[in-house]
Formats: sequence, C-alpha cells, structure tokens
Amino acid sequence: MKNVLLLLAALTLSMNTLHAADSIYEIPLKDIDGKAATLKPYQGQVMLLVNVASHCGYTKQYAGLEALYKKYHFQGLNVLGFPCNQFGGQEPGTAEEIKTFCTSKFDVTFPLFEKLEVNGANRHPIYVLLAGKDSPVAGDIKWNFSKFLVGRDGKILKRFDSGVKPDSAELIAAVEAALAAK
Repeated sequence: MKNVLLLLAALTLSMNTLHAADSIYEIPLKDIDGKAATLKPYQGQVMLLVNVASHCGYTKQYAGLEALYKKYHFQGLNVLGFPCNQFGGQEPGTAEEIKTFCTSKFDVTFPLFEKLEVNGANRHPIYVLLAGKDSPVAGDIKWNFSKFLVGRDGKILKRFDSGVKPDSAELIAAVEAALAAK
C-alpha cells in the first residue's frame, strides 16, 4: 500500500511538473471542427486570444477583430477566437452553429477553436496560463471578448477587458509594438 501511495505521489508530481513546463504552444486544443490542435503553428508570431460569444452585447467586436486580423496578419498577427458559454449563456450553439454564425454574419476568417471554459474548476489550461495565478495579468475573466496579447516569444504582453474595442488606440498601439519587437 505504501508503494502504491508513493507511486501515485510520484505520478502526480510528474504530471504537475510536465504541466508547469508546457509553453503556450504545447497546450492541447481542438479547433472549431473538433480536430486536435495547438498554438505551435503561431510560434514566432503575435497572437491576440479572445474569448468570444455569438449572443453578447460585444458580439459586434467580431467585425473589428476580423478587420484587425486582415490588416496585420501579413505582419505576423493572429487573432484566435475561443468560444465560451460561461457568461449569461451567450454562446449556447454547437461548434458548427458557432462557425456558421461567425462566417455568415461577420465574414470571420481568423482561426476559431472549440468552446471552452475560461474561469472556474474546469478552466481550460490555455486560460490557466493566460489568467491563472502565475500569469502576469492574473484574474478571472470578467466577460466575453476579453483579449490577451501574446508576443512573438510566447509571453503575455497585455490584457484588455471586453470594453476595449479591437480598433481602439490602446489595442492598436500594443499590437503594433508587439509586431515591431523582434
């Protein structure tokens, strides 16, 4: 029994160490089509990660996010959308419904991922990294369309709350500065 407990303790420590060593690029995700994914394809680029929702007062920000993506994508910016239904049930749809909504209503071409949780006990590991206790911008996500700017080196640069629009001077300046940094 003692050996089993020691083995379990060693496995737990090993798993925690492995998880702590994960970079933002190694965290397992699923894209909007349910295929296994990571952020590895975006390594060396600037990322703006956004928890999105289709039935929110901020949903119109999809248009601004798409414009931002189109304007800066060829300079190395990737806008990445993470649907979330934790705020007022404002993203109740299936992955297919979300994808159809985003493409038909807002012509979204930036990558979307599978619906996930950004707060609480089931917080997805990507949001543990972005907003968890060890993040430089730690704290629960307050609402849909919170934005995290991540530099080319994978480090979190800035966090923007929902009310900061994609075309705001503050966000544009931060994106341009991140793109200029090599």
